[in-house]
Order: sequence, then structure tokens, then C-alpha cells
Amino acid sequence: MRAVEARREDAHPHARPEWFSGPVAIQELSEASDASGLEIFAVFFDPGARTLPHTHSTDQLLYFLEGEGVVGAEGDRRLYRPGGMAVIPANEWHWHGATPTSAMCHLSIRPGGPSAWAPDVPMHDWDEYMTGARDDPALDRLGRQNP
Repeated sequence: MRAVEARREDAHPHARPEWFSGPVAIQELSEASDASGLEIFAVFFDPGARTLPHTHSTDQLLYFLEGEGVVGAEGDRRLYRPGGMAVIPANEWHWHGATPTSAMCHLSIRPGGPSAWAPDVPMHDWDEYMTGARDDPALDRLGRQNP
């Protein structure tokens, strides 16, 4: 067992800045080379920064630690606050990042495996950003999971 802590000062600029629309730093908490391991990254987004659309070959859990974030999938946008969680099924087109007015950090947790990014993944309605964004009905106003 080892203890890990998400800390912006331990993060570094992402190696593939072309996958993001603004400044993003990443801290590798646990890296997996294949699906038998667990990949855990703390991802720090500046206000308005977000990923380009992408897919993962495995399910992904986003656990929001600070700030306000948005997760978009085809035809759906949801806001998340600290304590909120988004589960993205394998191979689902999606993007995620900070709202225009708030920096944000989330943990990305998933088994190892490949991901696909633009231009191999279509942009669809990525340009619409906050259009239709709404609070996740599973969260209360403080971002805690409702029973």
C-alpha cells in the first residue's frame, strides 16, 4: 500500500498539449501499462481548459476534487463540483474540463488501455461547450452524491 495525494505543485504540463483547449497539468498517481493495472491521474485544468473529444477502451471514473467542471457526451453536458463523480463507459465519445470561470481538478481513474483522440475521433458538437450544461440530478447543491 502507498498513500497518494493530488497536488498541483507536483503536476507537470501534459505531454500532448494538442489534446487540450487550454493549460492543463497532470500528476501521475498510478500508471498502468495494460488493463490489468489501474491508471490514476490528477488532472488540473485552468479556467476554460478542457480536453478535445476522445474515447477510452475501458470505463473511466472522473472524481472531482476542486473547482467546477463539465463533462460532455453526445447531446449531454453535466456540471460537477467537489465530490461529484462521472462514469464514462468504454468507447463513449466525451470530453471534460473546467467551466469558463473556475479552475478544476479531477482524478481520472481507469484500467490501462488505449485511448483515441481527434482527428481519429470526430468533433461532433464540441464547439457548443456549455450549451445545455446542467447539474447532475444525482448531486446535491454542494456536489455530494445523493443516496
